Amino acid sequence: MKSIKETMYGSGDYLDKHPDWHASDSPFKAKNIAKIIERNSLLPKTISEVGCGAGEILANLHNHLPKDTIFSGYEISPQAYNICKSKERERLNFYCSDFFEGGKDNPDLILAIDVFEHIENYMGFLKKLSSRGTNFIFHIPLDMNVLSVIRDHPILNSRESSGHLHYFTKNTALMTLKDCGYRIVDFFYTAGGIELVSSGTLKHRLFKVPRSVFFRINEDLAARFLGGFSLMVLAE
Repeated sequence: MKSIKETMYGSGDYLDKHPDWHASDSPFKAKNIAKIIERNSLLPKTISEVGCGAGEILANLHNHLPKDTIFSGYEISPQAYNICKSKERERLNFYCSDFFEGGKDNPDLILAIDVFEHIENYMGFLKKLSSRGTNFIFHIPLDMNVLSVIRDHPILNSRESSGHLHYFTKNTALMTLKDCGYRIVDFFYTAGGIELVSSGTLKHRLFKVPRSVFFRINEDLAARFLGGFSLMVLAE
């Protein structure tokens, strides 16, 4: 098994490909995390994020959740940690550490946002994580769709550029969590392919219109055929 320094996340290769470590997407993700927290009436006093990247999701949540909530972010990439460390403030701390080694047990809420598709033994990771908390929020890219299978390039690109090793549909994502011992409480699609493409390539912007129309008609079919969506899941 490769050490962190030997992977794209530790070698600097990931930072070269994504200089902001996806921080620009974080307000969108934080908004949807806050949405699923609010609509399920959760009142977490302690929140830990596993694989916090640039730390921007927690920084956004810190500004919008109650003033007594304590946030902790864990990141194994030294490059990402160097980015998020500068964002520390009262009630918001970051650690260059594996959550399983340095994280505190049983925070009220554990976040794993776009994480387990990167992990070789993802089911082992999920089973281990389930013993460390009570409530969990996952954000899972739905890379497996008709358009990506026909074109092939999107899946290969997500593997080469972002390090995705596993590819999910809504149903396989939910079944994976269930198989790993989680109970699904709530879920909904997030529409990154619609809301985050204004500064993207012309091709991405062109797909925004059919995705928007199709999504209003049938969310499941839009995600299954056209892609550009992820799944936000609350589980326990």
